Amino acid sequence: YMKFNEYKHLDLTKIAEEILAFWKAANIFEQSIASRDGAIPFVFFEGPPSANGVPGIHHVMARSIKDIFCRYKTQKGFQVKRKAGWDTHGLPVELGVEKELGITKEDIGKKISVEDYNKACKEAVMRYTDIWNDLTEKIGYWVDMQDPYITYKPKYMESVWWLLKQLYNKGLLYKGYTIQPYSPKAGTGLSSHELNQPGCYRDVSDTTVVAQFKVRQFPEKSAKHFENLKKPIHILAWTTTPWTLPSNTALAVGKEIDYVLVKTYNQYTFEPITIIIGKPLLAKQFGKKFVEGDAAALAAYTPESKTIPYQILGECKGADLVGTTYEQLIPWCTPAENPTEAFRVIAGDFVTTDDGTGIVHIAPTFGADDARVAKEYGVPPMLVKDAHGNLIPLVDLQGKFIEGYNIPEAFAGKYIKNEYYDAGQAPEKSWDVSLAILLKEENKAFKVEKYVHSYPHCWRTDKPVLYYPLDSWFVRVTDFKERMFELNETINWKPKATGEGRFGNWLKNANDWNLSRSRYWGIPLPIW
Repeated sequence: YMKFNEYKHLDLTKIAEEILAFWKAANIFEQSIASRDGAIPFVFFEGPPSANGVPGIHHVMARSIKDIFCRYKTQKGFQVKRKAGWDTHGLPVELGVEKELGITKEDIGKKISVEDYNKACKEAVMRYTDIWNDLTEKIGYWVDMQDPYITYKPKYMESVWWLLKQLYNKGLLYKGYTIQPYSPKAGTGLSSHELNQPGCYRDVSDTTVVAQFKVRQFPEKSAKHFENLKKPIHILAWTTTPWTLPSNTALAVGKEIDYVLVKTYNQYTFEPITIIIGKPLLAKQFGKKFVEGDAAALAAYTPESKTIPYQILGECKGADLVGTTYEQLIPWCTPAENPTEAFRVIAGDFVTTDDGTGIVHIAPTFGADDARVAKEYGVPPMLVKDAHGNLIPLVDLQGKFIEGYNIPEAFAGKYIKNEYYDAGQAPEKSWDVSLAILLKEENKAFKVEKYVHSYPHCWRTDKPVLYYPLDSWFVRVTDFKERMFELNETINWKPKATGEGRFGNWLKNANDWNLSRSRYWGIPLPIW
């Protein structure tokens, strides 16, 4: 029979110390494995912690849950070897080292060699192993710390290379030039998984612009709608990212959406204008400041009037507008390739009347939908040639607008978001605000206002994400996502909402996995 100690006064700390001492003296953990030689193995590799930071209470909770399953399987007769590991790569390590060294990613290879930088990362990454080992023992977590797998060791990296080879042999690895979420401060693209981290999306207040795009010519098929109208006629398009407007090369309409032609006045310049806007969004964009009237009301308007009159002149479908050409809104640069195909109205299946004007401003270099629909219609992206003849977008990888060309000094070389500046360095007027003021002065802004919307932020740097054209290596997850979703539904998740809800929804909508990173401290991709 088994004898248990009797405790007069419950001292949990003392009890824990006694049990730990007993386990250690009798090699209980080792015996739990050695005594089951020949038994069916239950394989456990710990999802590894990163030793460049100290452990927190959440690590204790996670390890306790892991430990329960390993002990349970041991009691069921399995041989449960538990291999520890250290996660040594990733942005947290690099960003921490850069902060300590007082450098940025751009300094690597200039102020410090890549070799010395990687050496500093290697030293930093195992800094707190003693603290981790002490915690592991104190909480009674059974895991083999003597022979851990370490992700910077060649043996581990070669195992990843082996897996990549299997993917390559199956035709699941490919290089893609796509619009991806990119973190300027971290200097790397982000995967869809990283964008799904809790707290990544947050409400921000941004300057938005309803811009006026001046029509050059309507297509013959729809001239009947506009032949009796006096020019100029402007198409209204709304954007929450005004910094993308200089990269506009198309406007997208919904083929079946109803659009109206409206005569009114610009509220900033007081000039008479005729505009095209989605019919369901007329009231929302005009608000209380505009009041419907007739020709007499329009003739009587003065800048001192409290309200602005408008008159609906006609109506058409979005399909009637496809093929319309318009003047470039901000003529600083033109596309280096096929410029004559730019600045056209095209149709987009993503255009809705939920918000905005029912017309979407298309900047193919900074939006996945934009790039897709522009390519479909043969509209070029706003890429210009640098001094070496390379095609580049108007914003660089740091989040700065490029210099040169015909870009005014107030915009060239400036960060497009004030959040990208170092503390205390941001200008009083953000890039977007400065552009909005310019558009107002040039009679190219119908409405400028602050707008609260949800926007993704980098989970490591806490800075806004950019959607940017990048070369990356992808795994074709989409080939298997339906099967993964089916298998996920066979798992007995606890709680169900975690596996069948958030995780299940992520699987159902999974994109191809962008596995490459534009960094130095990590597993090199064996592709050249």
